[in-house]
Amino acid sequence: MKRWPVVFFAVLMIAVGVIWFFQGIGVLPGSFMTGDPKWAWIGGIVFIVGLGVLWFARGAKKGEG
Repeated sequence: MKRWPVVFFAVLMIAVGVIWFFQGIGVLPGSFMTGDPKWAWIGGIVFIVGLGVLWFARGAKKGEG
């Protein structure tokens, strides 16, 4: 199984999570999410899940022979 799509998806999740977090805390303006703490929480969760997926993808490579 190729792992680059999983790594790409994980990096995309991390980037989106960071953007949503900073919009939620009001650092990145210009969206309906700006200043809404709900989006900071969602962004943080998406970021952590993205890190988990990336960690899993790295571990999957070691398991392949």
